[in-house]
Amino acid sequence: MKRTNKTNTLKKNLLEALELSLGVVTTACKKVGCNRATYYDYYNKDQEFKKKVDELQNVALDFAESQLHKQIQDGNTTATIFLLKTKGKKRGYVERQEIQHDGSIESKLIEWTPAKDKE
Repeated sequence: MKRTNKTNTLKKNLLEALELSLGVVTTACKKVGCNRATYYDYYNKDQEFKKKVDELQNVALDFAESQLHKQIQDGNTTATIFLLKTKGKKRGYVERQEIQHDGSIESKLIEWTPAKDKE
């Protein structure tokens, strides 16, 4: 019973540390004094723990998107282009190359016949 409480406490601490580190496993493990193998053991064997970790990944993604929007508001052209290329595809914001070919294309059929044996 004591081992279960210790494990549950470690999982809880890992989740808190993961949230603070925006999902960076190494940072979270160092903060709580646990090795990465233990973390991945919990992640692969405990579906409830896995679900909570996966939810934290969405929080980290939301944070990154909010930072991108801040950069766009600050006039960062590169950030604006990135957002349009990734989220604006349906509106036509895609990179593409248009190639025009005004020459003709010629093809020839070459017939091959095997050599006859000389007798």
